[in-house]
Amino acid sequence: MSTWLITGCSTGLGRYLAQAVLERGWNAVVTARDPVKVQDIVTSYPDTALAVALDVTDSTQIAEVVRQAEARFGAVDVLVNNAGHGYRAAVEEGDEADVDELFATNFFGPVKMIKAILRGMRSRRNGIIVNVSSIAGRGAEPGSGYYAATKFALEGMSDALRKEIAPLGIKVVVVEPGAFRTDFAGRSLQQSKNVITDYANTAGLRRKEKDESHGKQPGDSARGAQVIIKAVEAADAPFRLLLGSDAVKYVRSQLETQLTEVNAWEKISVTTDFPS
Repeated sequence: MSTWLITGCSTGLGRYLAQAVLERGWNAVVTARDPVKVQDIVTSYPDTALAVALDVTDSTQIAEVVRQAEARFGAVDVLVNNAGHGYRAAVEEGDEADVDELFATNFFGPVKMIKAILRGMRSRRNGIIVNVSSIAGRGAEPGSGYYAATKFALEGMSDALRKEIAPLGIKVVVVEPGAFRTDFAGRSLQQSKNVITDYANTAGLRRKEKDESHGKQPGDSARGAQVIIKAVEAADAPFRLLLGSDAVKYVRSQLETQLTEVNAWEKISVTTDFPS
């Protein structure tokens, strides 16, 4: 029986994933900043579920979650770094304190979780780390520069990590969801208080009060959770796992645009080499 430790389970993808894991008869450490919000999940699975308070920016809480997980279930086989939130602002509008908190949650939080869990995985030469990124980890839109930066950082770190720990029998999967019908564009979406009118037609169009996507996103979190489980169980688990038809379309477009630019500038780019 495998044991999963999942962050950010109060709503959305994390909540559905915790439920799907428990429905399969596996163990799950179900975390949220307020564990009361996940108590309904664990009540139905008293033998295999554990609810624990966790703010991923708090190193003390992280250590306690790992301690409780190992005390209750012996080991953590799958770590899912799902906790995070959005932030909208033109680069010039971004508030320093907001951006620091964003990186603390979306990037440094997962890093702390990984470092806390890896000793056990290394000792067993087994484990899977799932880092929930976004299609914003492949391309950034106006107003999402800081959010995308956290996801680019998460993916860059994950790419190095997977090469470091693959020889130790540990895998890394980066999940890149498109738009899902969660609280991401609602309660979880933050934005700058500072508004600069020059950005009204770029970043300004994506401010929260003008965003009409909430509740209309194509992605189904229940289906997304099942795909994540399928990837984790696969012998050939992908490093990057796209979720949603919009994600596939967006990333393919980004890659095609990048390749076109590489080809267009190739003859100039190679002129920096020393003559052979």
